[in-house]
Amino acid sequence: MPRAVQLHTEVSGSGPVSVVLLHGLFGSASNLMSVARSLESHFTVVRMDLRNHGKSAHSDQMDIPVMAEDVIAAMDVLEIPRAHFLGHSLGGKVAMQVAITHPERVKRLIVADIAPVRYGRGHDAIITSLLALELRSLKNREQADQLLTKSVPEVAIRQFLLKNLMRDGKDGWAWRMNLPVIAELYDNLRDAPSAEPFDGPTLFIRGELSGYIRDENRAPMMRQFPNMYFETIANAGHWLHAEYPLIFNGLVNEFLRADGAA
Repeated sequence: MPRAVQLHTEVSGSGPVSVVLLHGLFGSASNLMSVARSLESHFTVVRMDLRNHGKSAHSDQMDIPVMAEDVIAAMDVLEIPRAHFLGHSLGGKVAMQVAITHPERVKRLIVADIAPVRYGRGHDAIITSLLALELRSLKNREQADQLLTKSVPEVAIRQFLLKNLMRDGKDGWAWRMNLPVIAELYDNLRDAPSAEPFDGPTLFIRGELSGYIRDENRAPMMRQFPNMYFETIANAGHWLHAEYPLIFNGLVNEFLRADGAA
C-alpha cells in the first residue's frame, strides 16, 4: 500500500461529533461550504482536499484505496477517532471505501450522487481540454474561460474547473490540482470501492436528472450497504448540493441527527 499523503483540512464548528466532508473530481474543500455551514451549529465539520486536489499534497500514485488511507491519516492527525462522513461524487467513493475498510471509524455515511460501481470514461473531453490550455501564455481567467467554451459549454462547469487556476509567479498560470497525474490515472478513479459490506446507517442522495445513480445500481448498493436509505432530489442534476442547497442540507442534517446520532 502506498504511503498516505498529507491532506489540507479546514475545521469549523465545535460540536462533540465530527463530520468529514469530501469533494468530487477537480474540486476542493470549498465546494461543500454550504452544507458545512448548515452543520456547524451541531457538529465539528472537517472539510478535506483529496490528494492531488486543492491545497493537499501531490503524488504520482492515486486510486480509491490510497485516497481512503489519506483520510484516515488526516483523522489521526486531528485526533478524530470516529466521525460521520459525507462525500460527493469521487468523494463519495472515497467515503464508501473508508467505511468499508475502516468501519470502526465511521458513524453514519452519506453518499451524494455516486454508486459503488465502475463508471465509464465520462470526463475525457474535460481532461483533454484542460491539458490543451497553454498556461504559460495565458493572460487571464477570462481568456481561459473563452478557450474552454467550445469543449465545455456549461458556464457553471467552466467556472468550477477554473477555480483550480492559480498565478505562477508574475507571468503565467498553473493548475493547483495535479492535472497530469489525474489524467494519467483517471481509470483508477473510475473503479468501484471494495465489495465488502458496511453495516452502518448509509444514505444515498440522488439528483433526479443525473445519470450517476441508475435504477440498476440499487442492487449492488443494497448488497454493500444493507442499512441503506435512499432519497432523490427532484429536478436536480449531479451538482445537487449546489443546485438545491436547502433541500440537500435538510436531508443531511435530518439523517445525521436522527435517533440522537449527533
